[in-house]
Amino acid sequence: MRTRARARSALPAGERGGAGAGSTGGPGPRKISARLTRGDRLYHATATAGAGATLALIVLIGLFLLIKALPALREAGWSFLTTKEWSPDAERPRFGVAAMMAGTLVSAVVAMAVTFPVSVSTAVFINEYAPRRLRRPLTSLIDLMAAIPSLIFAMWGLFVLVPFLVPLEQWAVDRFGGALPFMRATAIGASLGNAGLVISLMTIPIATSIIREVLAQVPRHECEGALALGATRWGMIRTVVLPFGRGGIIGGSMLGLGRALGETLAATLILSLTFEIKPRVLENGGITVASALAVQFKDAQTMGLSALMAAGLALFVVTFAINFLAAIVVSRSRSGAGVEA
Repeated sequence: MRTRARARSALPAGERGGAGAGSTGGPGPRKISARLTRGDRLYHATATAGAGATLALIVLIGLFLLIKALPALREAGWSFLTTKEWSPDAERPRFGVAAMMAGTLVSAVVAMAVTFPVSVSTAVFINEYAPRRLRRPLTSLIDLMAAIPSLIFAMWGLFVLVPFLVPLEQWAVDRFGGALPFMRATAIGASLGNAGLVISLMTIPIATSIIREVLAQVPRHECEGALALGATRWGMIRTVVLPFGRGGIIGGSMLGLGRALGETLAATLILSLTFEIKPRVLENGGITVASALAVQFKDAQTMGLSALMAAGLALFVVTFAINFLAAIVVSRSRSGAGVEA
């Protein structure tokens, strides 16, 4: 008995029997504590510092724009959001972002109307239809296109794409302009529609790269199971692949939209810059916030610089709001949620 008692007392507290161990007299629950290694602690600290620095940088940018924009916002008041004219350095300043924001949104909508179907279709083709020996070259080509400077796309659009599209656009205006008001135009070529098409060339590679990467993570056994149950390849893509990659599709599209909202060179080179709201996407004229900043910044005086900062602040707020809403949508439609059992 004494030997058994001494052996019992030598056991850790969590493994001793008795009243604390339960009614069966067996060992009690053992505490498990995770000890982080030096590498784990270093990674945790680095990731936390990076996230904090990113958040701090965003806040600092917003504060900088707000401080610089305050004189213009006090001068213009709420009319800053509804005024189309832009003469901040005149004797009687009158300026606003209505025309610039309208042009930015129109060109971005045109760009995303092309980007979304092309990006999703290209990603599905590479992952599901392309021969295996072509998948890696096509993936590398898409990633390479995403790295091409925007100036190259803008110049190619100005000298190649727009001249090619002008006869087609003239035919569309003559054929459908009477029935569709947004298709009417007195002059074509340097329009928000063409600027949006050129911008889509820059957003398609980015969105396609992200969407393809997400769709490549679809569990193949689920795809094979759908095919084994008699589904066609398109039926498998529609019921398994696309629902699984819903979050990535939305995220890639929103990243492309962010690129479209802030694109400068394409809008500056393509558009015939006028501070007017142009709902007719094929008619010459229009302006975006980014192109206005690029063109007006050099000659702006004190109030003009403050007004440009205010325009940049408006674009910053819109972009931030869109990305915030996109993050909410992505979190509610995470990849794989639509195909879970």
